[in-house]
Amino acid sequence: MKQIFIKFSSNIKLIVSLSLLLIVLLLYSALRDRAKIINIKELNTLANSKAITTVLSDDDYFYFKSTKDREYKIIKGAVNNSFIYKHYKVKKRYDRVIIYYTLLILSLFGVLFFYLYINFKNKKVEPKEYQKSKEEEISQEHITPITSNITFEDVAGIKDVKEEFEEIIDFLKVPQKYKVLNVKLPKGVLLVGSPGVGKTYIAKAVAGEANVPFYYQSGASFVQIYVGMGALRVKEIFAKAKQNAPSIIFIDEIDSVGKKRGEFRNDEREATLNQLLTEMDGFEDSSGVIVIGATNNISSIDDALLRAGRFDRRIHISLPDMSERIEVLNHYLEDKNNSLDIEGLARITVGFTPASLSTLINEAGLYAIRYGREIIEDDDLEAVREKVINGKRKVLSLTYEERELQALYQSAKAIVSTWYDVEFDKIGIVTTKLLSQDIEILSKNQILDRAKIYIAGSIAVQKIYKDKFTNAKDDIKIAKLLIADIIDKYSMGSEFYPNDIEKNQIFQEILEEITTLIEKLDTPLDRVKLYLLQYENITQEKVKEIMREIF
Repeated sequence: MKQIFIKFSSNIKLIVSLSLLLIVLLLYSALRDRAKIINIKELNTLANSKAITTVLSDDDYFYFKSTKDREYKIIKGAVNNSFIYKHYKVKKRYDRVIIYYTLLILSLFGVLFFYLYINFKNKKVEPKEYQKSKEEEISQEHITPITSNITFEDVAGIKDVKEEFEEIIDFLKVPQKYKVLNVKLPKGVLLVGSPGVGKTYIAKAVAGEANVPFYYQSGASFVQIYVGMGALRVKEIFAKAKQNAPSIIFIDEIDSVGKKRGEFRNDEREATLNQLLTEMDGFEDSSGVIVIGATNNISSIDDALLRAGRFDRRIHISLPDMSERIEVLNHYLEDKNNSLDIEGLARITVGFTPASLSTLINEAGLYAIRYGREIIEDDDLEAVREKVINGKRKVLSLTYEERELQALYQSAKAIVSTWYDVEFDKIGIVTTKLLSQDIEILSKNQILDRAKIYIAGSIAVQKIYKDKFTNAKDDIKIAKLLIADIIDKYSMGSEFYPNDIEKNQIFQEILEEITTLIEKLDTPLDRVKLYLLQYENITQEKVKEIMREIF
């Protein structure tokens, strides 16, 4: 049936093409100027024999139709114009070129309408069988699992991530162990992190460690031009994964298909997302299928996809700190001849992802080969470092002075977070990871405490450097939003309606409070700063330990 449909479609195109050609030829033939040019003597003969029935005029010629339906023309300059107008009723002769193009355009519209009508009618007659064959083609083409030969030994600098996946890998290896106590593991795990931190590589490593089939799909590949194809592909992948369980389904860039519904409505995307939600609800926790999603923008994902029973475990993959960068660099350099200062290199690559570190090493190797060297040296890395940095959108690469300033800035946030008992996982020179609050009801003071953290860094820097810097831009914005929420969203101000004056008053109050606190905590602040300069990341427990030693 598919072949018949394609053949029929091709015939329609041929018919339309030939029809257009025929219309052009017919119009040209019908509107071609066939009038014979005559002289004044021949015109007098026609006039004397009273053979002229109609006289037409354009810019250049008089046209005469005879009783024998023949058409003649004479140049206006060759005849007495007033004589013609006196003895004959002269009509305007319309430009044949204009008529030609007008009729041609109308004909084209007619043919186009005919083509669209036939296509529409054909789709109503043939769609199911043709759609079915298209579905089979897509299904057969994209649902082949791969066997990953990557393990966690091949992935450096992700110790915390490995620990998160230990239970899942064990479940995939020996699911019966968990069935004994009827223990349920998450159906879905969402990897959240910047581009280049290794989300796809980690998912492949999980499949390699568990030695299970790995079904890879990009979220964008679910969004099909054919209606219903995205939903069908989701259904087919889950069906295949269940047949080959235990297995892993990995959906990269899941935000492409899992975007929040409502704004910028897309029926095909919503149908695909609904199918994904249905499939994740439909398989049992003991089915042996784990879904791993990856995104760098969790805020854009629909809430229904993040609720319990779907992607209920989220693993944040942050940029590697110094010790992790050393591990990553050693991994990438283990099969390359080099005389590099690994620790020194790790210090100057703050904010680099594992992917950008790999690119840096590779570019340095190419640079060495270009100049006939068989070993990668520090000069090679220095030569290509700017190229790699500029090739990335905005990856931080701090100078020594910037590291000092940023360490002070972040240490103030760590100290203030600990002072107000706002929990955080790690605070680093370039990252702040406050833990999300699990409680549903927040007090005004709890929101204010978070705002204080985000302005603490700029206050500490201004105190020491007697100046303000642009690194506070994002944090100041967050602090202002939190204060605005207190007044506008939650009506926690002294007045029910929004009041900008009160927002400024609250901001000034917490500014004064944190300024006083920073002055009082200058010793632990300095200690935390030195720790950050050495290790680049600090936990809240370590901050508490430093403060206990001082107070």
